[in-house]
Amino acid sequence: MRNIKKVLALVLVAVLCLSCFAACSKSGNTDATTAADDKTTVADETTAADKTTAAGEETPAASGTFKIGSIGPLTGEAAIYGQAVMNGAQIAVEEINAKGGIQLEFQSQDDVSDAETSVNAYNKLVDWGMQVLMGTVTTTPCIAVGAQTNKDRVFTLTPSASSTDVIDGKDNVFQVCFTDPNQGVASADYISENIAGKKVAIIYRNDDAYSQGIHDTFVAEAKEKNVEVVYEGTFTKDTATDFSAQLTGAQSAGAEIVFLPIYYQPASVILKQAADMNYAPIFFGVDGMDGILTMEGFDTKLAEGVMLLTPFSADAEDEATQNFVAKYKEKYKETPNQFAADAYDAIYIIAEALNKAGCTSDMSAADICEKLVSVMPTITFDGITGAGMTWQATGEVSKGPRAVVIENGVYVTPGK
Repeated sequence: MRNIKKVLALVLVAVLCLSCFAACSKSGNTDATTAADDKTTVADETTAADKTTAAGEETPAASGTFKIGSIGPLTGEAAIYGQAVMNGAQIAVEEINAKGGIQLEFQSQDDVSDAETSVNAYNKLVDWGMQVLMGTVTTTPCIAVGAQTNKDRVFTLTPSASSTDVIDGKDNVFQVCFTDPNQGVASADYISENIAGKKVAIIYRNDDAYSQGIHDTFVAEAKEKNVEVVYEGTFTKDTATDFSAQLTGAQSAGAEIVFLPIYYQPASVILKQAADMNYAPIFFGVDGMDGILTMEGFDTKLAEGVMLLTPFSADAEDEATQNFVAKYKEKYKETPNQFAADAYDAIYIIAEALNKAGCTSDMSAADICEKLVSVMPTITFDGITGAGMTWQATGEVSKGPRAVVIENGVYVTPGK
């Protein structure tokens, strides 16, 4: 009797198991959203590192369609930067989507390079469902928006906001461009190594974090490298229309090089006024001067011989750069500047990080942020603005600038 009961019990257990199996199978076929909606599964709780098996299997690549937002000046005085960023990013998005892996949905918002407007633009992107921010384009708005993305835990990669204040104290904000201190140091080093023995004047904007930051590190490095700075002239946003006093001061001090850690708009005025007073030193700028050749109404002959440091040169002969330049010219009917190139790389860097972290598009922006913050310091990326780019946990990129000189209205490598 005991044996019969035992057999019946085993049969009952088997029937119940089969019933459960059938019910699970039916649910899997009829409810496609169950796996995505169930946030408590082991797979969803597993981190990217946990997904790596003991056999060394790599983290699965990212999947789904991710919403990438961008903020920058699409109108106003700095529109040349924001438009270039949007254009370069759009080419990268189209290329990535065409490959058939992860897909990117891209939206840009205009901030006219104003901090308050930029925060409002950020909130619009959050309402849209943005999961990663590529931005902002300029420094002051990026400082304001970065503080908000840090609070909200939205991963942020700026293509061009170069001040250290952008990343300071914000573990979620990373840069594609090299920082202002690096530009100041690299500029002083280049002058010391390639234009040695010449007296240097500096004209900078003292109410702008970008200009002031580059100035400070340039002066310190120049002193270390025995570069003689004979004059320093300043201006503000409100006085950027007349540089006769600064140019006279530089000329009277015998400056043979005028270092301009400023944007291209005031630089264009300086070049015009210097020509009017027959003062022809070597003008040496930084990445903010990239764009002067496409400035409406500017006579590019005034920029002949101007030198600047930039991570990108459209005349570079590597295949990746030439492919990008050709696509950009075909699509937008102009030569891309450094800002377009930085944005192009930025989109690819985001895609690389998403893949390495194994992110899926159903994840929240905050969850994606934590994963990308973890993987960024482990990435090595070859782009058109630098080979072997790496990132510190602080958000600073490691890559070297290139020197270019303007000849016949185009950037060329010196001595080429």
